[in-house]
Amino acid sequence: MSTKAFKSEKIDEIKSKVEKAQVAILTEYKGLTVEDITNLRREIQKDGGDYMVTKNTLAKIAIKDTPYEILADSLKGPIAIAFGFEDQVGPAKAIAKFMKETKKGTILGGAMDGKMLSTAEVEAISKLPSKDELIAKMLGSINSPATGIVGSINAVMSQLTRTMAAVRDSKAA
Repeated sequence: MSTKAFKSEKIDEIKSKVEKAQVAILTEYKGLTVEDITNLRREIQKDGGDYMVTKNTLAKIAIKDTPYEILADSLKGPIAIAFGFEDQVGPAKAIAKFMKETKKGTILGGAMDGKMLSTAEVEAISKLPSKDELIAKMLGSINSPATGIVGSINAVMSQLTRTMAAVRDSKAA
């Protein structure tokens, strides 16, 4: 495969990820081993994302005329990009957890909804509950009043039954 064809293929691969992405997070992978990068990629993929190391020039070409074009000036040095396809929080959580545990790598920032995110904003996003956690909390909130009503009705019915049993027992005696 020629170099030009290889570069074109890589640009197309990045473009396809950018088109599907809800969030892009830039990290510096300096100091990470191939095993570290693979482990981080697997964690991000569990949350419906991807993590890729690419040449900055190819990434700049791929993000041109997209909402992630604002990242172009930040693409300097050894940078990897994490994309979140299903959830904006998942990749940020995985990266923050990985970097906290290994003490390797650095979050440089990111982009979401056409806006640049600082390192602090990406770290703040990593502390938010995930989509699944939010859904579970909402369902719990919706279910809570219904559970309370059922409990109240059952308590009234139980009390009525016990009262009728006490009356029956007192008349029998």
